[in-house]
Amino acid sequence: MNAQEVQWVAHLARLQLTPTGLETMTRQLSAIVDYVDRLKEVNTEDVEPMGHALSFSNVFRDDGPAASLPVADALANAPQRRGDFYGVPAVLE
Repeated sequence: MNAQEVQWVAHLARLQLTPTGLETMTRQLSAIVDYVDRLKEVNTEDVEPMGHALSFSNVFRDDGPAASLPVADALANAPQRRGDFYGVPAVLE
């Protein structure tokens, strides 16, 4: 990656680089691009695609219909009740 390309990327990112910063970013971005190019050379023909590096299993329970919480239990800690509902201040008049 050359300095002109780095300036263009900085422009797209709305960054203003000093000459020293431009030199540093050019060197660092070139190293990153070179590393990615090296990764392209790795033979991955017999590697199975995966969505995650570690194996894991679903830890959630099966979702299914169940009885609802009784109204009295659901509203037990409500600071204000209005019948079988939570009492809240009016937002609209």
